[in-house]
Amino acid sequence: MNKTDFLGLIELSFKKEALKKLVLSRPVDSEISKVSCRLVAHRGRRMLAIEYFLPGNTVSHKNVGEESLADELIPLLDGYRQVNLITMLGDAELKRAKSGKETVLGGENLKRKLSGDAPAFESAIEAIDKKKNYILGGNERFLIKLGVSSADGRVHDKKQGKFRQINRFLEHIENIYPRLPENGEIRIYDLCCGKSYLSFAVYHYLTEIKGRRVYLYGADLKRDVIHWCDSLAKELGYVGMRFEVGDISKIVPDEKPDMVISLHACDIATDIVLDTAVRLGADIILSTPCCHRYLNGKVAAEELKFVTEYPHISGKLCEAMTDAIRLARLKAGGYSVMALELTDPENTPKNTLIKAVKNAKMTNADKQRARDEYEAILRFVLGEGAKDYLKEIQN
Repeated sequence: MNKTDFLGLIELSFKKEALKKLVLSRPVDSEISKVSCRLVAHRGRRMLAIEYFLPGNTVSHKNVGEESLADELIPLLDGYRQVNLITMLGDAELKRAKSGKETVLGGENLKRKLSGDAPAFESAIEAIDKKKNYILGGNERFLIKLGVSSADGRVHDKKQGKFRQINRFLEHIENIYPRLPENGEIRIYDLCCGKSYLSFAVYHYLTEIKGRRVYLYGADLKRDVIHWCDSLAKELGYVGMRFEVGDISKIVPDEKPDMVISLHACDIATDIVLDTAVRLGADIILSTPCCHRYLNGKVAAEELKFVTEYPHISGKLCEAMTDAIRLARLKAGGYSVMALELTDPENTPKNTLIKAVKNAKMTNADKQRARDEYEAILRFVLGEGAKDYLKEIQN
């Protein structure tokens, strides 16, 4: 192994979140006596926090993201005769003699551990502000079956964003939990459920953590996905889950749902989810939209032409207007509404959470005003196309 291989070890331990400490000492020719690095996270982003020990007992700090890691570390590795890499799976050391000869101790052994099926270990990452305590740990059986975690409970690198997203959604469930029925069964619908990450997470949270009895109904048009979800629910012993192939706008339930959830229903499917949730009388609605294509090329308002004539910025305007129209629709249905950031934008660009809670204090006059505002917004944005939009979402 040489210096280049050692740099690869540092980068790999960074990606695996195994890096506890990196210390560079015995400078070749530098006033910086020592450099110490640790793995941190800020707003969901992994970073290397670097401390430079300067003359006069002063310390300089710098945070470096993954994209700049090699550029920052290469000159540092050249400038020190001893570099110690300390990880959750073992240590390695780079030594450089005065002659320039390089030696790496423990490198091959650490590389095997980092590259193979490493035993489960707690992530070495620490939050700059406060260490994040997730509701889910990663070793839950449903996460393993869904491919989020490996068999030993370690969250796959490519699924870290999904893992954080699911946990953040559960935090919103936790915040809204006092609004759910105190006793008896909780009824939840996951509309356009897809692979049902949310369905399984919410069911696990409410039954295993909160100890509640839950009926969770998932619906989607994709027959193969629904069959897979139904099979997984049975394998997990989730007796309160039911999945069905069908058009969500045609649902006629025996009882109204206490809560409707939806994650990334594509484009106008989110509008259909929200309209259906209002029709069903759900007390709580939590929906994270996906793409926002419907309004592209359909905005009729002349007042907005100075934006819509430029496709790139028009798309951004249409995205904002689409979610604003959805919020107006929910207000017209008698809900108090909010638009929130679900998780860090680096995890996913599909990052807005629409939250609606039925407002018992709204008078009939309040609801009529909200309906009038909603209709006025549609006429302003879509003109005559407002009728077509309403037909599409209400089928």
